[in-house]
Amino acid sequence: MPRVLVRVHPRASRKRLTWDGTRLELWIHEPPVDGTANAAVVREVSKWLGVSRSRVRIVSGVSSREKLLDVDVGVALPAPLTAT
Repeated sequence: MPRVLVRVHPRASRKRLTWDGTRLELWIHEPPVDGTANAAVVREVSKWLGVSRSRVRIVSGVSSREKLLDVDVGVALPAPLTAT
């Protein structure tokens, strides 16, 4: 079960992500209010890995910008990249 460390940038003007092989930087539109940013993080990470949302869950950092996520499948993490 791979774990992904994510640094979240809420209220961004545009969505993007970068992955250096260790940490995912994720810019999202949603504000950190009432779990909307956490839902957006799960949605974007599942889209990035090509798995369903139910396979991704936040293990720690629910109220922090630094989050640790578990992916509940035997998926290999992608090679380092920079994407917009």
